[in-house]
Amino acid sequence: MKNMLKNFTILYVEDDEMVRASAVEYLSREAKEVLEAKDGKDAIKVWREHKPDIIISDISMPRLNGIDMASYIRSHDKDVQIIIATAHSDTEYLLRAVELQLVKYIIKPITKEKLIVALERSIELINDKSKFSLALSKNTKYNAFEKVIYEDDKEVKLTKNETLFLDLLAHHHTRVVKYEEIESAIWPYDGMSQDAIRSLVRGLRKKVPHNSIENVSGSGYKLHIYSK
Repeated sequence: MKNMLKNFTILYVEDDEMVRASAVEYLSREAKEVLEAKDGKDAIKVWREHKPDIIISDISMPRLNGIDMASYIRSHDKDVQIIIATAHSDTEYLLRAVELQLVKYIIKPITKEKLIVALERSIELINDKSKFSLALSKNTKYNAFEKVIYEDDKEVKLTKNETLFLDLLAHHHTRVVKYEEIESAIWPYDGMSQDAIRSLVRGLRKKVPHNSIENVSGSGYKLHIYSK
């Protein structure tokens, strides 16, 4: 696994302190950074603050299990790679793992070999996503993996909410993104006011090509992709 993880941040989630410490020690020798959490709720806090590239989590944990944690994170983050480990092969969990687009469902004990296979697959998926780029004009592109707009190869600075909004539109650029989806992605706790969304769109429109973002009355917003 030499140098395979040197550019990636990993979050390891496990309620057993000895198991977690051992895994973190091993992964720390390979990855750019290794974060840790003792359960699903703790993991969500760490994910929200640090946005790791890969999450490795046990299923059975107090307060919030691994599958429910993954479900919450996946509803807000389509890019993070999630690997789930469990002591049992449960059909219901396997089906949910597929629905949540998890990288791997590892049956314990977690061996170095099993972990390497799962991590290699995670990196393949990350590298594939890095190629995902949408043209907004002849000279402007949005890189959906980096979550960055480039105009003439120069980065256009975005606010946190502008990035969340544009990324949501980019991943669903073939359709109108509903107001409810926008509220869930950007204002899940406070709710979305008309002033907030209008201010957000007004600011973002100043940074993207003319007519890139369309307001579909009574429905939501759509991102228009440039074609020659």
